Amino acid sequence: MSMQSPPLPPVLVTRRLAPGVIGRLTGHHAVTCHDSDLAMPRPELLAAVRGRRAVLTTLDDRVDAEFLDAAGPGLRIVANHAVGHHNIDLAACAERGVLVSNTPGVLTDATADMAWALLLAATRRLGEGERLLRSGRPWVWAPNFLLGMELAGTPLGILGMGRIGQAVARRARAFDMPVAYHNRGELPPEQAEGAAWKSLDDLLATSTVLVVTCPLSAATRHLLDARRLAQLPHGAVVVSMTAGVVDEEALAAALESGALFAAAVDNFEQEPAVPSALLAQERAVLAPHLGSATVRTRQAMGGLAVDNILAVLAGGEPVTPVKPQSVKP
Repeated sequence: MSMQSPPLPPVLVTRRLAPGVIGRLTGHHAVTCHDSDLAMPRPELLAAVRGRRAVLTTLDDRVDAEFLDAAGPGLRIVANHAVGHHNIDLAACAERGVLVSNTPGVLTDATADMAWALLLAATRRLGEGERLLRSGRPWVWAPNFLLGMELAGTPLGILGMGRIGQAVARRARAFDMPVAYHNRGELPPEQAEGAAWKSLDDLLATSTVLVVTCPLSAATRHLLDARRLAQLPHGAVVVSMTAGVVDEEALAAALESGALFAAAVDNFEQEPAVPSALLAQERAVLAPHLGSATVRTRQAMGGLAVDNILAVLAGGEPVTPVKPQSVKP
């Protein structure tokens, strides 16, 4: 009598992934994929996680006690398709013995490139120029036409000197910009990329250009509020790569008043909604969360999330685990 093979461990993927990624899961696991670019509606998500051994999530999927209770005691890992993990209640996962992973490292260069793309677009007023041309309105070149800001010699501040912040600092060498940064602590020289550590107040007071790359946490939410934005030099430029760290309404108000020369934002606190106050600002360059949006990077992110699932369901540890204490300020 032939013996039946044990059932394949059930895995849920909550979003359509980059080409070629999901195939590595399907041969060894019973995979259900929400084959859409849109997030699963909450009731559908809670029904779909029931009985799963692993779930590959995105930042739009809230993983909390309700989610974990719906999944049941068999859930072993939540593999987040992102570096950030503010959508996940790490304490609730730890209480239930559910491991959590993220995708650090593989999106560093793409995100740093995007920060510089936004910075150049903001300082040289490229968005305004393109909108003018597409509008069909008459225009002529003039000595004072759409004057921007030069970067050579301009002080650059980086708020959050992790992998992405360090990559932003490396790219600043090509623009001959003096670089300073603020982290919770000073980095060893070999990691600081020649940048000088400053207190947050000093960094803000001396940064004509500020790039925000620190992760969102309870300690950093709206860290750059109206009071802190007012500490920047008059005519400064702010580039935000992390939703929720910069108060978006305060940023719009600083642009409206002329305190800031320009700003650029890559993702938003209530995404996909964008505050109308920001949409109204000509000097705001707004991107729909494109920091890691290259084929190579999204394939690497999906592949790393899959690696974490395969490792855990084979009895091992996540390749890139997120520990509960990492959310503490």
